[in-house]
Amino acid sequence: MVNPATTTTPSRRSRAWRWLRVIAIVIMVALLLLAFILDRLFPLHLPAPDTGSTVVLARDGTPLRAFADSDGVWRYPTTAKQVSPLYLKALLTYEDRWFYRHPGVNPYALLRGFAGGVIHGRIVSGGSTLTMQVARIIHPIPHSFRGKLVQIFRALQLEAHLSKAQILDLYLNHAPFGGPIEGVEAASWAYLGKPATRLSHAEAALLAVLPQSPSRLRPDRHPQAARAARDKVLKRMRDLGVWSEAEVRDAAIEPVVARSLRAPLSAALLAERLHRQQPNARRIASTIDANLQRAAEDRVSAYLSRLPVHTSAALLVVDNATLEARVYVGTSDFADPQRHGYIDMVNAPRSPGSTLKPFLYGLALDDGLLHSQSLLVDAPQDFGGYKPGNFDEAFSGPVSVAEALQRSLNVPAVDVLDRVGPARFTARLANGGVDLGLPAGAQPNLSIILGGTATRLENLVGAYTALANGGVAGTPRYTEQQPARPRRLLSPGAAWIIRDILANNPADVEGGPLAGAINRHATVAWKTGTSYGYRDAWSIGVTDRWTVGVWIGRPDGTPSPGQYGAVTALPLLFQIVDLLPSRGGHASAQPASVSRREICWPLGGAFESTPASLCRQHRTAWVLDDALPPTFAERDLGAWSAGLITLRVNAEGQRLSGACHARHERAIQLARWPALATPWLSVDDRTRSALPPLAPGCAADSLDVANPIRITGLSNGATLRRAPNSDKPLRVTLHALGAQGTVQWLLDGRLQGSSESAEALSLTLPQPGRHTVTALARSGAFSSLQVTVAD
Repeated sequence: MVNPATTTTPSRRSRAWRWLRVIAIVIMVALLLLAFILDRLFPLHLPAPDTGSTVVLARDGTPLRAFADSDGVWRYPTTAKQVSPLYLKALLTYEDRWFYRHPGVNPYALLRGFAGGVIHGRIVSGGSTLTMQVARIIHPIPHSFRGKLVQIFRALQLEAHLSKAQILDLYLNHAPFGGPIEGVEAASWAYLGKPATRLSHAEAALLAVLPQSPSRLRPDRHPQAARAARDKVLKRMRDLGVWSEAEVRDAAIEPVVARSLRAPLSAALLAERLHRQQPNARRIASTIDANLQRAAEDRVSAYLSRLPVHTSAALLVVDNATLEARVYVGTSDFADPQRHGYIDMVNAPRSPGSTLKPFLYGLALDDGLLHSQSLLVDAPQDFGGYKPGNFDEAFSGPVSVAEALQRSLNVPAVDVLDRVGPARFTARLANGGVDLGLPAGAQPNLSIILGGTATRLENLVGAYTALANGGVAGTPRYTEQQPARPRRLLSPGAAWIIRDILANNPADVEGGPLAGAINRHATVAWKTGTSYGYRDAWSIGVTDRWTVGVWIGRPDGTPSPGQYGAVTALPLLFQIVDLLPSRGGHASAQPASVSRREICWPLGGAFESTPASLCRQHRTAWVLDDALPPTFAERDLGAWSAGLITLRVNAEGQRLSGACHARHERAIQLARWPALATPWLSVDDRTRSALPPLAPGCAADSLDVANPIRITGLSNGATLRRAPNSDKPLRVTLHALGAQGTVQWLLDGRLQGSSESAEALSLTLPQPGRHTVTALARSGAFSSLQVTVAD
């Protein structure tokens, strides 16, 4: 017989359990519904990923400059993958060993903290998990019982919305480390001067404990308290077996030495420029080499200390292979208002002085107008009213292209530009990335080759990389994402020849006092430049691996008398080259289009095909595509044209004009020098190129148009003295008799002034000693005399 009690009891228990499960489910649903409602009523406000501070980094991750957020907080964005594993172990072991197992709240830790508070009468352990700490970091929560409940709720919210990795990243980026520093990466750089990826055991333990009391434990202010807290973490790591006894013992020996809090400020103006271009980026990786940048900034600062107080400097170093900038110094002192440190002179338009000349001669090479030893004339010339002079106000007469470029002579450059065409030259530069600034409505003119325009240091450096890259210029790159924009500026052959000329610049030219430095840097192809009024001093150098550009001047455009490229900018260029690694570059091989040829002056033809009597000077030239262009023809000359002249002469060697004949006449050839070069020729050269006198009875021909001129007012060989008790320099009044048109007057090769026809000219003889006075007519006729000024 079945007992009713035994059959009804299990049935009742079963129904009870069913009701309990239903009630539990209802409670869970209610809690979930409540949590959903609370989550909607009190949504989680996470820090926006695209807001906050920005850090600009060097190519190795070193911070160059940080831009604080609107609250003045310095924070370098990072992730757990970018932090040392030692730090993550120390953090999770000391702060929250069960981080990856709990749902945001650790009941055991909360009970332990509550019990400790009851026993000791004060909070001993807060019982907060790492998630709860993140909740308090991103939401201000009061330290109270009610605040603890809110903190728990927020922690559960975080776990519901984010992954563990995301929560950990929030802590790594927003944990307080004292002062305006937030996040482990910013703290590592601020206190330790290194990235968080390279922390030692001791440093990892220190940074793990700092957020517990960032003000009290700041290592720069309270090193003893920071060390005690660090050692507590080390002991915990040892006791739990995370780190070995030996590791902890070695770590405990390390002192706590922290730098004073100071935001990084290297390549400050480049960082500002990149931040302006990418305002929403939190981490901007540049191409700058942190070590080279710091060394260059120190070198520039030391160098500028000997220059006038308002002088600034700019420096740009570019890797030729990648066009990536490794050094960017936009100002000599970013914090110095007297030097206008806030102005980025790498990107400021300035007069380029003579720095464009290499590209002009390179273009003329490509056009077949000249080769490296083509004969040019450095003498006073008039180019349609434009009368350029040289930097030192002296003239040198006949010079080669190489000499004209190495010595940065102005008149030959203007002569070549006049033949190439200013508009075409400007267009070629623009195609190569050098945009010249001209006044509104102005057209390119001859003055641009002497600095009568504006461009930027970064454009010049980008153009000069063509000399190391086969004639292809590019735009300097400041981030890896920035395109290089390679553009053909010169042919490979022209670029190679121009670089060879610049690399073999002798020491006795512009910058002669630098003889030792120049000889030590024979592999550097360099060019200097000085703008009108000593406002800008330039120096740009090219090696196999690097292109270096230096600018020195006053950002406000005020003249700096006595400061010019060769003595001001060139020494700094060589100092910077000394800092740079020399390995890694690729030597530029001589292109097949370039060959070495022997040529003759004054005609410019090949040595092997020029008769010995017509070859007054034998020179070795680099030629492009075997082109041997003749010496430039005279411009606007009414008397005669230089070049090869064939004449008929009689037995006495007298010239026969067209209708004039003699019994024993013969033909001769003369190699004529350019007329304006005549005052600088040797007596033998002048004699051999002079026209034979016209035979008696022969009618005058066009070769005799040039009238001889004679200087009056002084006698050749005269000795002059100042008046007794006078400290005024000697002044003499001179005339050029027989001259027609403009006459240029030179004293010891330096232009002093001009007169028209036989007009008088007042000439000052300031220094004692022997002087040469020359009157040079436009036709090439000239007269010279020598005088001595006695003491």
